[in-house]
Amino acid sequence: MSETLMLMANGFVNALVPINLLAMIAGVTIGIVIGCLPGLSAAMGVALLLPMTFSMNASTGLIMLGAIYCGAIFGGSISAILIHTPGTPASAATAIEGYQMTLKGQAGKALGVACIASFFGGLLSCISLYFFAPLLAQLAMKFGSPEYFWLSIFGLTIIAGVSSKSIIKGLISGAFGLLISTIGMDPMEGVKRFMFGQSSLYEGINVTCALIGLFSMSQALRLAEKAITQRAKAQKFSDKMLPTKAEMKKIAPTIGRSWIIGNLIGILPGAGASIACFMGYNSAKQFSKTKEQFGKGSIEGVAGSEAANNAVTGGSLIPMLTLGIPGESVTAVLMGGLIIQGLTPGPDLFIGETAKMTYTFFAGFVLTQFAMLGIGLLGCRAFAQIARLSDAILIPAVTILCVVGSFAIHQNLFDVVIMLIFGVIGYLTQKFDLNNAAIVLALILGPIGEKGLRRSLALSGGDPSILFSTPLCWILIVLCVFGIFSPLLMNKISPEVSE
Repeated sequence: MSETLMLMANGFVNALVPINLLAMIAGVTIGIVIGCLPGLSAAMGVALLLPMTFSMNASTGLIMLGAIYCGAIFGGSISAILIHTPGTPASAATAIEGYQMTLKGQAGKALGVACIASFFGGLLSCISLYFFAPLLAQLAMKFGSPEYFWLSIFGLTIIAGVSSKSIIKGLISGAFGLLISTIGMDPMEGVKRFMFGQSSLYEGINVTCALIGLFSMSQALRLAEKAITQRAKAQKFSDKMLPTKAEMKKIAPTIGRSWIIGNLIGILPGAGASIACFMGYNSAKQFSKTKEQFGKGSIEGVAGSEAANNAVTGGSLIPMLTLGIPGESVTAVLMGGLIIQGLTPGPDLFIGETAKMTYTFFAGFVLTQFAMLGIGLLGCRAFAQIARLSDAILIPAVTILCVVGSFAIHQNLFDVVIMLIFGVIGYLTQKFDLNNAAIVLALILGPIGEKGLRRSLALSGGDPSILFSTPLCWILIVLCVFGIFSPLLMNKISPEVSE
């Protein structure tokens, strides 16, 4: 316990280093800008700016990526409130009450409530991050090769199933990602596989290029196929942004409930902030003493949605850091960032020198919430104007960043070609309602699962019963079955939260 407290204290000391504070401020600002632009997403923002972190210290790079994540989730509420167009899917419920408040001349109050609720939702989620992550990491230390095989299968089934809302399409996405993960040298015997004479594929597909293509370039292609959109003019606001004491007292229980809802959904791999925002909104409406205000501009509705979607951020990091299973598409990209820094998600992040980096990231994530609160309250008027940017500016800007970012990895044009190929793949998968996050996850988990399976069979002399030899294996098998059929559960939840 004393060692953990020392790590926590040192984490805050390290996080307060000027370069880390600068990374927080820059990350939050960039994240809010990306979030408030309709058509862009948090996953896209993190993937697009991932190459920027290569030259940074591991903890600094992760702090910046985490700050972009948090900023983008909050940023979506700005356009949702001011122009009735959610910047990200996570702010869809915020638009219901937020825009009604804008029409009543309370845009400033709606933005202030959204910012404060986002702050508390994110801050409270850090509690579970500190408490549950080390415990889960200790459990992961008991994993052997059979357990890692089943863990990789569980990760694929849960995110593939939930995110696509279709068992078949989810499994197709995961299978396609597994196929791509076999490109390169065989990890056990060193045999060339599907390299097509390209020495650049010796180590397989570059994960960063795949991330940029699937999440960023594909989005530019989707925007390009539509008619150029000129955003609606953002409403000006001159009313006070900070809620009164009575209003804070009114929304406090809502924020508390939404924190619990968002945190649990974040820990559940695959569910995501878009489901959390509606569940937070519905719970606010259900427990409100002034239900008649909902649909007409209720601050409880705004607070419920924003606290829940920001509480997902801390919760979703827990399975990603400890087990290597991302909670949603953004944490799948963050996991790629970890691997690029030479770090493997799992118990190793919580022992030795690596633990110092992990707790510095945790502390930075806490401080990021304060940066988001300050920047959000002070800069809402400026961000409101950014939300109006036309697609005619966004499309070439995103495309240039994708090309430059992928080229910067190894100063190699082959990486740009890989990025463009995955951009087209990402565009097509979205057209056919497949799941980009599942493809990325399979690309990352595929080699882990392959090694686990082949090492297990090597240890047992080819006897497959070793895969069913421990209680942990059976627990993971049950979770895999749950993951496959989870779309049925989510399809039942989704109609309820959208009413």
